[in-house]
Amino acid sequence: MLESLLRVFGIIFPVFACSAVGVFYGWRFRPDMSTINQLNMQIFAPLLIFWALMDKPFDFSGYWGLALGGSAVVLGSGLILWPIAALLKINLKTFLPPMMFNNSGNMGIPLVLFAFGEDMLQAAVVLFIIEMILHFTIGLYILDPHTSLLRLLKMPMILAAIVGIFFSAIHISLPAPIANTVKLMGQVSIPLLLFSLGVRLLDINFKDWQLGVFGAIAGPAAGLLIAWLLLPALQLSAIQSAVLLIFAALPPAVLNVLVAEQYKQEPERVASLVMLGNLGSLVIIPITLWYALSLIP
Repeated sequence: MLESLLRVFGIIFPVFACSAVGVFYGWRFRPDMSTINQLNMQIFAPLLIFWALMDKPFDFSGYWGLALGGSAVVLGSGLILWPIAALLKINLKTFLPPMMFNNSGNMGIPLVLFAFGEDMLQAAVVLFIIEMILHFTIGLYILDPHTSLLRLLKMPMILAAIVGIFFSAIHISLPAPIANTVKLMGQVSIPLLLFSLGVRLLDINFKDWQLGVFGAIAGPAAGLLIAWLLLPALQLSAIQSAVLLIFAALPPAVLNVLVAEQYKQEPERVASLVMLGNLGSLVIIPITLWYALSLIP
């Protein structure tokens, strides 16, 4: 028992420690993170995705069950919480996207990397890509049914995923100096994502704390329920089952706030849902991780 707890602590400590550094630095200096976040979304994160997919032969057939499970977690969470939110008279456009689209980038990739090593990085990237595609299709449709889906193909991370899968499929290898450069720049993304998340936590608005606390519980609960119900049918390996459970328990993505600001959809309330959800993950993620690791022989 003690050994398991120490292992969980060792996995989650770097994730939350990097965010804590962001909280402290943000509180002390109040930096403008817009340029840094733009660089991460347009350069470092796409390079990480490209390297993860290109570095090892990518066999999508080995991940189709995981991709299906990830899609079901995202969409199923919305279907479960839709009638509940309607019954409680919560604005669906404000509430549902943060409950559906989770922090698979900032938190999911680092957690899987620290828990299972680079061998499972592709699995984390698959779930991240699934979440991003659904966010910029279904998610934008929820906010505006007339939005253009062509912007999806203009996103650097989606383009990086397409090129990475293509390189892997036809076994193209980059020269070592270029490959090492891509890997080095891609590795910038993870600590920068976590640091940025910490800075963002300073923007919590406790005015809507009741909604934020409800979302912090309801989002992971709905995701884990969907994952738990589907695991027997998906017939995933033990380690992929563990990855799916971790994905299902992740808090809302910070990107929800940026999208809400763009569409003028109560960004302050969305920020409360996102930030309190991420604070709640301090409790939810360790418990889920401990259970997920127990599934692996």
